[in-house]
Amino acid sequence: MSEEIKTQAPPEASAPEVSPLDSGAATEVKEVVRRKGGRSVPAGIAFVNATFNNTKVTFTDFHGNTLCWSSGGKNGFKGSRKSTAYAAQVIAVDAAKKAQALGMKEVEVRIKGPGAGRESAVRGIASTGMEVIAIKDTTPVPHNGCRPPKRRRS
Repeated sequence: MSEEIKTQAPPEASAPEVSPLDSGAATEVKEVVRRKGGRSVPAGIAFVNATFNNTKVTFTDFHGNTLCWSSGGKNGFKGSRKSTAYAAQVIAVDAAKKAQALGMKEVEVRIKGPGAGRESAVRGIASTGMEVIAIKDTTPVPHNGCRPPKRRRS
């Protein structure tokens, strides 16, 4: 009786498995350089809150997620100097530079409040080289709602 010994041949080199999402074409993988925080946001919204005592500037993406912010106290202004137009410009430039580091190039500005830093904050954002797409005033205006506080004594 002759016994045949069957040996299995090594599996042939087959093509690597392709996921169903791939189209089958060879794709080139490029290394992406990540910025600080792992985000790169090309456009967003700048909220300028200009009160009588301070000015705050916040940069967000279009979903409302805060990317960076700046205020008078954060930039070393104290007391009545926080409410000046110069302070608002410095605050806006500081926040805009942080936003540019995250890749922001275009911004929509929304201003709220009656403070002195309304226009100068927009000027500061534009001076950093960011393109201002739109300027909106979102100051809340009462339609004869709550009674206002009594007048200041002078």
